[in-house]
Amino acid sequence: MRRYLALWAELLRIAWRRAPAATATMIGACALTIAATAGIALSLRAVIDASAHGTLGTAVAAACAVALCYGVTLTFQQVIWDLVHLLSDKTDFELRPQIQGWIAGIEGLEHLERTDFLDRLEGVRNNGWQIPVSLWQLLLAVRSGLQLGVTLLLLGTVSPWLLFLLPLAALPLWFDHRGKQAVVNAETATAEVFRLQRHLFQLGTRADSGKDIRVAGAGEEIARRQAAAWDEAAHLRYRARVRAAGWKFGGWSVFACGSVAALALVAHQAAHGRGTAGDVVMAVTVASGLRQTVQQAVGRTASTLATRTAIESYFWLREYVAAETARTVGTAPAPARLDQGIAFEHVSYRYPGTDRLALDDVSVRIPAGTVVAIVGEYGSGKTTLVKLLAKFYRPTEGRIRVDGTDLADLDTADWRSRASAAFQDFGRLETTFAEGVGLGDLPHLTDRERISRAARDADATTLMERLPQGMDTQLGRELGGVDLSEGQWQRVALARAVMRRDPVLFILDEPTASLDAPSEHAIFERQMERARQLAKHTGAVTVIVSHRFSTVTGADLILVLDRGRLVECGTHAELSALDGGRYADLYGIQAAAYST
Repeated sequence: MRRYLALWAELLRIAWRRAPAATATMIGACALTIAATAGIALSLRAVIDASAHGTLGTAVAAACAVALCYGVTLTFQQVIWDLVHLLSDKTDFELRPQIQGWIAGIEGLEHLERTDFLDRLEGVRNNGWQIPVSLWQLLLAVRSGLQLGVTLLLLGTVSPWLLFLLPLAALPLWFDHRGKQAVVNAETATAEVFRLQRHLFQLGTRADSGKDIRVAGAGEEIARRQAAAWDEAAHLRYRARVRAAGWKFGGWSVFACGSVAALALVAHQAAHGRGTAGDVVMAVTVASGLRQTVQQAVGRTASTLATRTAIESYFWLREYVAAETARTVGTAPAPARLDQGIAFEHVSYRYPGTDRLALDDVSVRIPAGTVVAIVGEYGSGKTTLVKLLAKFYRPTEGRIRVDGTDLADLDTADWRSRASAAFQDFGRLETTFAEGVGLGDLPHLTDRERISRAARDADATTLMERLPQGMDTQLGRELGGVDLSEGQWQRVALARAVMRRDPVLFILDEPTASLDAPSEHAIFERQMERARQLAKHTGAVTVIVSHRFSTVTGADLILVLDRGRLVECGTHAELSALDGGRYADLYGIQAAAYST
């Protein structure tokens, strides 16, 4: 509970900072509606008693007070709901960037590949709006609770026995809490299958996957699987909601019996002269509204409890980020120039949730200024190795040294500022062409000359010139821009990778997988030339991952991976000369295929 109170206090500070007048009005409106609840009941009793005693002036004044209290209640009820939406939006404007910053601020990528993280992230992503709303739901729940307390206190002035309605009124709250907890547990348990059905739905309704689905005639199968996943999630959640409804019904049944008994007691007292006519009218009026008051208290409390899924996901994310940040120990500056090179010392890596090692006891030294190629069949660990170099993952065992310093000890942001990379799973940044390229070197985001040079180095000048507004053209169909082919998107990503002029690590992970052979040959020639220039300038190590062996023959060093293990290491000539070697076999198979 302490965590919740701290969160709500922080949300209140944000709301006060961003909208002080609206926040003060919200609190004041809630206080006035509580006072109006008591005012209506007391004024009605005064009207009846004054009329019975023939004091017309008092009766009229009390009637005016009733009208005033009703007016306050009706007016501020609408104001309160408008302020809930306004203040929730104001708070959300600050909270969402904070959540996005946490996710983006984690050094590695492991969290985005873990199902438990994605399940929690699902709660924040889909229901994040509930976090700021929870504060105002809590305030309304407190207001409803105080209104209920005032109501019961007024009934107690008629007969102390009526105060026993208070514990009876609390029972629906407890019962409803039990039901909501069952719903929260079901939503958490079905988050993964719910995410699966949403993925299948998007798969069947997106343009990029629509072509394959229609050609394969797989639409009905995808729809069947999506429906099955939806039914599984909905069935478990439906059962939880049925249980919640049962708990709620039980609580209301107990309270209804108590209310009937209380009204019978009031009628008995009136019949025996132990109360005024005003007491009877007030008791009946308050008791008739008691059900609505309790229902509001239960509803507001239930609405507050319903935000627990999002809030618990928020807490989990915050604690996970704090733990990951605490693991970040690197503070040493990255070298501006490599003198010794990069060394892998018995490096192994296992992806979270798997038993198989993606890299298994890899040891190799890569001298400064080396162009190293990594080859192997799909799933051999090539991309894993380069992602370790980029500090996206931490080795499960062993270490990577950069000029003798453990890579883990280097400041991650500083190390990445000294690296450039084009990955096979490149990002499609739906912004302008200029920004899509310029983001590769943020300090030079608006340097059009450097952007043009990067486009030229990535063989993307023709693409840029053919765009309707040149480098200022918006890319991406979803934002109303120009839709690019896979190969064109890859050229943009490659141009982004060559924006930095002086990296010490240059990664090309299948940078031309979506391009035709002539374009691939031209780009690799240009990038090999660039790699040699970087080697002279900064001692940079260039790492090339490619499935086409013809593009790596000019590398200084070739690493051959097989099922996560480094099985061969040497130049093209050395590896080709190995009788029965893995590289020689793969190269021969591919050369024969192209020759044929």
